Amino acid sequence: MTSTGAHLKLVGHSLAMLTIESVMMGLAIIAVALRCFVRLYIVRSFGWDDSIMVGALVLFIGLCVCSICGAKSGVGHRLADFGTDFKLYEKALLWWWLSQFIYIWASAAAKISIALALLRLAVKPWQRKFLYFLIGLTIVIGLLFFFVLTFDCDPVSYFWKQADPSSKGHCTSVDILLDIAYVYSALTIVVDFSLGVFPMFLVWNLQMNSRTKVAVSGILSLGAVASVAVVIRMPFLEHYKDTEFLYSTYQIAIWTIIETGLGIVAGSLITLRPLFRWFLDGSRYGPSKPYIKSNTPKYPLASSDSVKLDDMKRPSNDPKFWRPDIKDSNTMVTSVSSPEGPRSSHSNSSEEPLDPQNHGTRYPYRVNVHETITVEERHGA
Repeated sequence: MTSTGAHLKLVGHSLAMLTIESVMMGLAIIAVALRCFVRLYIVRSFGWDDSIMVGALVLFIGLCVCSICGAKSGVGHRLADFGTDFKLYEKALLWWWLSQFIYIWASAAAKISIALALLRLAVKPWQRKFLYFLIGLTIVIGLLFFFVLTFDCDPVSYFWKQADPSSKGHCTSVDILLDIAYVYSALTIVVDFSLGVFPMFLVWNLQMNSRTKVAVSGILSLGAVASVAVVIRMPFLEHYKDTEFLYSTYQIAIWTIIETGLGIVAGSLITLRPLFRWFLDGSRYGPSKPYIKSNTPKYPLASSDSVKLDDMKRPSNDPKFWRPDIKDSNTMVTSVSSPEGPRSSHSNSSEEPLDPQNHGTRYPYRVNVHETITVEERHGA
């Protein structure tokens, strides 16, 4: 197969890579864009988890671009397809190396973002410590693979220049790299699985009905779907030993893209619940109206055009304070005041807050509800 310009034709494995990378990149962009819309426009609370997920998306776009360039340069092709064009082969290896380099941090950022999002719901000390442990473990295994990839060959450039007979250098044994890759994959599965199971413990004691608990747990557990791609990828790690490196490792490249993309998409989907509620009831979940200061005095339960200045001086226990528009003549007013107690702790409504930290807290303010009954005496003609 001859090269076209500065790259090989996109056929077979390389075409499959291009297609999957383009689809996953598009899905990730849409998911994160919707997440930002929810956090900035609907909820109006943009946190660290959102910022890190945006960073993960930026890295993932870079990963996809490098992988697409690698597919065009020859990743997924056999050695015979390059002919004597060693420069193109070096270019393909360079894009492959850069893809793995960016993948480490894109994947880690997505996992950290999911863990930080779950921290919003964690109220018990052991829950928070466990999530921080997962964040620390993610950073450690990321740094481990980063240093292995960086110092695999001496000099670093020998990784993609080793096909050139004039290049001098050496690389770490493939068997050692393979063992490290297995350890990295196993720890990644542990982190993903933990992030998927942990939400069940978070919502177990929340005041929700069982159906809502199952639904919320399912949504929050979407972050674990990335582990499926890691499990599928593990058997293909043996292809690191193949002499047809670029041709044999295309499956590794594909499942690497799918793993990272699924992590970003699933990690963003868990934040989109307010979006669906906003579509159903925009006025309820829409943005809050801006506060506009007004010099016009406001009176509870009364129209402004019926209020007199003297009524402002009345005590709050005077019925005229609540209904200054009622006339004095032939009128009897009964005012009933009832304090609003705390909400029942046995509510099964799905509207219960996900964060139970403030449950049972007695607020220093009491709301008085005044019911006014007007009785007028009328005489028939």
